[in-house]
Amino acid sequence: MNNISDSEWKIMKVLWKRSPRLGSEIVEELEAATGWNPKTIHTLIRRLVTKGAIIAKKENTYYSYHAAVTEDECVREETKTFLEKCFNGSPNMLLSNFIKDEKLSEKDIEELQALLNSKKSR
Repeated sequence: MNNISDSEWKIMKVLWKRSPRLGSEIVEELEAATGWNPKTIHTLIRRLVTKGAIIAKKENTYYSYHAAVTEDECVREETKTFLEKCFNGSPNMLLSNFIKDEKLSEKDIEELQALLNSKKSR
Protein backbone atom coordinates (compact mmCIF):
# COMPACT_ATOMS: atom_id res chain seq x y z
CA MET A 1 0.00 0.00 0.00
CA ASN A 2 1.31 3.42 -0.93
CA ASN A 3 1.80 5.97 1.81
CA ILE A 4 -1.31 7.87 2.78
CA SER A 5 -1.03 11.65 2.97
CA ASP A 6 -2.18 13.64 6.00
CA SER A 7 -5.28 14.76 4.11
CA GLU A 8 -6.08 11.21 3.05
CA TRP A 9 -5.82 10.09 6.68
CA LYS A 10 -8.83 12.31 7.43
CA ILE A 11 -10.88 10.38 4.85
CA MET A 12 -9.70 7.07 6.30
CA LYS A 13 -10.66 8.13 9.84
CA VAL A 14 -14.19 8.88 8.66
CA LEU A 15 -14.42 5.38 7.16
CA TRP A 16 -12.82 3.67 10.15
CA LYS A 17 -15.48 5.22 12.37
CA ARG A 18 -18.28 3.83 10.20
CA SER A 19 -18.36 2.00 6.89
CA PRO A 20 -19.71 1.83 4.32
CA ARG A 21 -20.39 5.51 3.71
CA LEU A 22 -21.78 7.31 0.70
CA GLY A 23 -19.48 9.84 -0.93
CA SER A 24 -21.93 12.58 0.02
CA GLU A 25 -21.71 11.55 3.70
CA ILE A 26 -17.92 11.70 3.62
CA VAL A 27 -18.05 15.11 1.94
CA GLU A 28 -20.59 16.43 4.43
CA GLU A 29 -18.55 15.35 7.46
CA LEU A 30 -15.20 16.60 6.16
CA GLU A 31 -16.53 19.81 4.65
CA ALA A 32 -17.88 20.76 8.08
CA ALA A 33 -14.73 19.68 9.93
CA THR A 34 -12.10 21.05 7.54
CA GLY A 35 -13.75 23.61 5.29
CA TRP A 36 -12.45 21.71 2.26
CA ASN A 37 -14.15 22.06 -1.11
CA PRO A 38 -16.24 18.97 -2.05
CA LYS A 39 -14.14 18.52 -5.22
CA THR A 40 -11.01 18.28 -3.07
CA ILE A 41 -12.64 15.59 -0.92
CA HIS A 42 -13.72 13.62 -4.00
CA THR A 43 -10.16 13.85 -5.36
CA LEU A 44 -8.79 12.45 -2.10
CA ILE A 45 -11.35 9.63 -2.19
CA ARG A 46 -10.34 8.75 -5.78
CA ARG A 47 -6.66 8.71 -4.79
CA LEU A 48 -7.38 6.33 -1.92
CA VAL A 49 -9.33 4.02 -4.25
CA THR A 50 -6.36 4.04 -6.66
CA LYS A 51 -3.98 3.25 -3.79
CA GLY A 52 -6.21 0.34 -2.72
CA ALA A 53 -6.84 1.83 0.73
CA ILE A 54 -10.60 2.09 0.18
CA ILE A 55 -13.06 0.19 -1.99
CA ALA A 56 -15.77 1.86 -4.04
CA LYS A 57 -19.03 0.06 -4.72
CA LYS A 58 -21.61 1.46 -7.12
CA GLU A 59 -25.13 1.35 -5.73
CA ASN A 60 -27.66 2.61 -8.28
CA THR A 61 -26.39 6.10 -9.12
CA TYR A 62 -24.25 6.54 -5.99
CA TYR A 63 -21.00 5.11 -4.73
CA SER A 64 -20.45 3.77 -1.26
CA TYR A 65 -16.98 3.43 0.20
CA HIS A 66 -15.38 1.32 2.87
CA ALA A 67 -11.85 0.92 4.16
CA ALA A 68 -9.89 -1.89 2.54
CA VAL A 69 -7.27 -1.73 5.27
CA THR A 70 -7.59 -1.44 9.02
CA GLU A 71 -6.38 1.48 11.06
CA ASP A 72 -3.84 -0.82 12.73
CA GLU A 73 -2.42 -1.85 9.34
CA CYS A 74 -2.02 1.79 8.32
CA VAL A 75 -0.43 2.76 11.62
CA ARG A 76 2.06 -0.11 11.35
CA GLU A 77 2.97 0.89 7.78
CA GLU A 78 3.35 4.56 8.70
CA THR A 79 5.49 3.60 11.69
CA LYS A 80 7.81 1.52 9.49
CA THR A 81 8.12 4.37 6.99
CA PHE A 82 8.81 6.92 9.75
CA LEU A 83 11.34 4.63 11.41
CA GLU A 84 13.21 4.12 8.12
CA LYS A 85 13.12 7.78 7.14
CA CYS A 86 14.13 9.30 10.48
CA PHE A 87 16.05 6.59 12.34
CA ASN A 88 17.51 4.29 9.67
CA GLY A 89 15.01 1.62 10.75
CA SER A 90 16.33 1.49 14.32
CA PRO A 91 13.65 1.28 17.04
CA ASN A 92 16.44 1.79 19.60
CA MET A 93 17.34 5.18 18.08
CA LEU A 94 13.66 6.17 18.07
CA LEU A 95 13.14 5.24 21.72
CA SER A 96 16.41 6.82 22.81
CA ASN A 97 15.53 10.07 21.06
CA PHE A 98 12.01 10.05 22.46
CA ILE A 99 13.10 9.32 26.04
CA LYS A 100 15.81 12.01 25.97
CA ASP A 101 13.53 14.74 24.63
CA GLU A 102 10.24 14.03 26.40
CA LYS A 103 9.26 14.61 29.98
CA LEU A 104 7.97 11.25 31.15
CA SER A 105 5.79 10.77 34.22
CA GLU A 106 6.39 7.88 36.60
CA LYS A 107 3.32 6.22 35.09
CA ASP A 108 4.72 6.61 31.55
CA ILE A 109 8.02 5.07 32.65
CA GLU A 110 6.23 2.15 34.34
CA GLU A 111 4.13 1.50 31.23
CA LEU A 112 7.18 1.61 28.96
CA GLN A 113 9.06 -0.70 31.32
CA ALA A 114 6.13 -3.14 31.35
CA LEU A 115 6.05 -3.17 27.55
CA LEU A 116 9.77 -3.82 27.35
CA ASN A 117 9.55 -6.56 29.98
CA SER A 118 6.69 -8.28 28.14
CA LYS A 119 8.71 -8.14 24.92
CA LYS A 120 11.72 -9.59 26.73
CA SER A 121 9.78 -12.58 28.10
CA ARG A 122 8.55 -13.68 24.67
